Amino acid sequence: MTARPFRFGVRVYYEDTDAAGVVYYANYLKFMERARTEWLAAQGFPLAAFEREHGVVFVVHRCEIDFHRPGRLNDDLAVTVEALHRGASRLLARQEVRRGDDVLTTARVTLACVDAARWRPVRIPAALAATLETSA
Repeated sequence: MTARPFRFGVRVYYEDTDAAGVVYYANYLKFMERARTEWLAAQGFPLAAFEREHGVVFVVHRCEIDFHRPGRLNDDLAVTVEALHRGASRLLARQEVRRGDDVLTTARVTLACVDAARWRPVRIPAALAATLETSA
């Protein structure tokens, strides 16, 4: 399940930086969340509509993140999403935050599909599962 990674552009604003003038580490998770939302929309599954239609939400079950280089104020960054593996109710994605050719951050994010009312794991809806298989 390795397709060409989806890319989403982010500009670093003052509010994204810390006292040292670099991107505050937790903000990389926000950038990655935005990219995953846009990735699903680009696949034909706008998140809010998808959640209403199927009664499911995706939650981060696990995140392994490595920080390689700092991002700085006004940087133009590219945040990537690449689906690595899909199980019945989980999706493993690799994400990077890049500034040009420099990799700033890499992460492996495991998402769980859960029933929005009961907060219990459920199967990834068939339409999305099929799209993930064919996009590989």
